[in-house]
Amino acid sequence: MALDNSLLTKVVRQLSSPPTYAETGVKGSILSAAASSYGFRADLDELTQPTGFDPEAARLFEALVESAYLVANADGHFDDVEQSAFQHVVIAACGGFVAERQVQALLLDLKDVLLEDGLDQRIEMVGRAVNRPDHAREVLRVAALLAHVSGGVSDVERDVMKRLTSRLGLSVAVLDQALNEAQTALND
Repeated sequence: MALDNSLLTKVVRQLSSPPTYAETGVKGSILSAAASSYGFRADLDELTQPTGFDPEAARLFEALVESAYLVANADGHFDDVEQSAFQHVVIAACGGFVAERQVQALLLDLKDVLLEDGLDQRIEMVGRAVNRPDHAREVLRVAALLAHVSGGVSDVERDVMKRLTSRLGLSVAVLDQALNEAQTALND
């Protein structure tokens, strides 16, 4: 699979930007806001009371990335090219808050827990980490945008997204909106 650099750039731009449903004045995405806390953690692992680290935001960041990872692995094929593109997009969308080594480590962890726990348990874990409706919508938005990196949203990827939607307590209409907005934004 050849990567479309203009598509990757569009995905990064969308992931970095506030969603359409964000309040007026919001400057960045939930993903980039959560990334700032997640990235901060690595430098403060040895402190007992790190200033600036928000464990809830870090958990949300992991859930956002994991949801997209689950969708990317839906077909059982997540080759080196797809993984490289996925990693590049996540790092770039986080605006320098998350280091490459952190994303690499997170992806290795996600691979291990998916093999160990299975898809249903990982969807459940994502659902437990997401407590607000706007965060739940962001899970779908991030997953929809990252699904396009590998050539669009396949039926099996859409099925995983439906399962995430159900676990997050959202309607299929919200999923359809996330998919349509991603498609429209990436076609511009």
